Amino acid sequence: MDLDKINEYAQIAIDKAVFYIPRIFLAGIILWIGFKVAAKVVDLVRKALERTGFSETLRPFLSSIVGVLLKGTVLFVIATVLGADLTGLFAILAAAAFAVGMALQGSLGNFASGILILTLKPFKVNDWIQVEDKFGRVVEIGIFSTDVLTPGNKILIIPNSMITESVVTNYSEKGMIRLELEVTMPYEESFPKVREVLASSLKEVSKILPQPEPEIGILDFDSHNVRLIVRPYVLPDDFWEVTFNANKAIKKAFSSNGVKVAYSEGVEIGKIGE
Repeated sequence: MDLDKINEYAQIAIDKAVFYIPRIFLAGIILWIGFKVAAKVVDLVRKALERTGFSETLRPFLSSIVGVLLKGTVLFVIATVLGADLTGLFAILAAAAFAVGMALQGSLGNFASGILILTLKPFKVNDWIQVEDKFGRVVEIGIFSTDVLTPGNKILIIPNSMITESVVTNYSEKGMIRLELEVTMPYEESFPKVREVLASSLKEVSKILPQPEPEIGILDFDSHNVRLIVRPYVLPDDFWEVTFNANKAIKKAFSSNGVKVAYSEGVEIGKIGE
C-alpha cells in the first residue's frame, strides 16, 4: 500500500474521530443525565399516584410505563446526536405496533378495561360481586382479568372486558346485602299466621342483622300456592351460611306450626306411546 493511501485512510480516521468523539462524549452525558432525570420523574409519578389514591396494582404499572417512555426518549435523542437515521426505525416500529395490535385485540380490550376498573374502582378486593351469573368474592384485580373466589371455593378468572360490558352487582358496597328467600304456603292458610311463623324463625338465625328488619310479603300466586318472599339482611361474608341456616329454620318452623305446602306424593306412572 502506497503512502498516499495510508495518508488518505489516516485522514478519514481523523475526520471520523473528530466528528464522533464529541458526539459520543455528549451522548454519554445525555444518557447519564437522562436516566437520572427519568428515575426522578418516575419516583415523583409514583408518589403522586400514591397521594391521589390510585390502585396499588395500577401504581407500579403506570410508573413503569412512564419510565419506559422517558428512557426510550433519551435513547432516541442519543441516536439523533450520533447522527443515526431513524426514519426506517420509526416505520418498522409503526408496522410492528399495528401487527401486534391486530393480533392482541382481545388482550388490549381486557387491558383497557383493567385500567378502567382500577381507576374508577366499581369494586375492590374482598368485595362480593356478581357478573352475569358469576358470583363470588374478589381476591385479585389484575390488568387483564379479575380473580373471583366462589362460595364453592373455586377461582373464576373473569376477563376484564366482560366485567366492563356487563351489569356488575356489588353486594359489599353498602356494607350489607339482602337475601331473597322464596317460600310457599297453601291458599287456605292464614298469611298473618305464616308471616309470624317466618318472623319468629328468622330470630333463631344468629347472623341475620336486626336492622333493617327482615321483609316478609306475598310475591305472587301460582296454581297451587301463594308464593312468599323473605328478605333478611346479612353481612356479605355471611351470605351462604345465613341462606342455609334460614332455610333450615323456616322448614323447622313450618313443621312445628303445621304449615302445609303442596307437593306430589309418590310416583305417577303413565303409558308410553308408540
